Amino acid sequence: MPRPQPEGVVDLQHDLIRWYEVSRRALPWRTTRDPYAIWVSEVMLQQTRVETVVPYYDRFLRRFPTVHALAEAPIDDVLASWSGLGYYRRARLLHAGAMHVAEIGEVPSTRATLRDVPGIGPYTAGAIASIAFGERVGLVDGNVARVLARLFVIDEDMRREGMRTATSLADAIVAEDDPGTWNQALMELGATICTPKSPACEACPVARSCRARAEGRVASLPILGAKTKPIEKRMQALVAVKKGLVLLARRKKDGLFGGLWEPPAIEGRKAAKDELVRRIPVRDVVRQGSVVHVLSHRRLTIDVHVASLSDKLERIDLPEPYEEARLVDPTALKDLGIATLARKVLAKARV
Repeated sequence: MPRPQPEGVVDLQHDLIRWYEVSRRALPWRTTRDPYAIWVSEVMLQQTRVETVVPYYDRFLRRFPTVHALAEAPIDDVLASWSGLGYYRRARLLHAGAMHVAEIGEVPSTRATLRDVPGIGPYTAGAIASIAFGERVGLVDGNVARVLARLFVIDEDMRREGMRTATSLADAIVAEDDPGTWNQALMELGATICTPKSPACEACPVARSCRARAEGRVASLPILGAKTKPIEKRMQALVAVKKGLVLLARRKKDGLFGGLWEPPAIEGRKAAKDELVRRIPVRDVVRQGSVVHVLSHRRLTIDVHVASLSDKLERIDLPEPYEEARLVDPTALKDLGIATLARKVLAKARV
């Protein structure tokens, strides 16, 4: 792929930044240069829509206003504040990263040193370094990858080698003056104009610089290889209740939904349900129905069984991957880290 000519890049930078300054959406993380606040926003925005993130971002920063406040908070409080946002590994890594930063004293200021913080990958490091500290480095998320693939006609699979090409290109064309604004402008263009389907090319501020438009290839770029189909899994969940309280178990911190609370569940069909009933002393077991939950690589179908807990917690033999259990008042669920899937199960059980 030919390296973009300097004069072309200057025109591209001028057109895009001018458009961004007058057209950008008013988002709360764009009013700050606080590296911690930017870090939180970028982690939340991974695989999550902007309109979903905004209220979580505001509440999270009110609850944990500084990196030191986050570092000192119990992980249960962090997961409770994240509850419903999904991809909970992000919250655990953000907490681990905050503890690392609290030990070293402050958020690192360069892309290279930010990569030493647990949970901060290349994209997030580039975002913090350029937006908060003005370092002249590029970044590539899905929106930027799509924009670059069309602007410069990247004829490679963007799920594989094309992403490496886009990453090198992003570093090569980053604006020298205010690189953070330039990076945000690229992301904004991909989010609002250069969309995956039906891009608004007639409204694009950099249409004159777009090779894909000139060659009539906008619809065929970026090139995306086939996604792996999600693995189908069947599970059995047991919602055991006693005197208005519901039994919840917390998963071990490593693995899927690590550290979160949920009605205990085991993968499988009838044998799995029988295993739960053997381990958890209950009576009057009734199947309430099923719920379906789709993750990035899994499609889960959970059969929901409701029963009365007939013994003390000490008699419960928790299956893997759970580490502890407790009876919880349903009105206190908001104070626990509970995934959307667990809420679906509890709703199906009418708890």
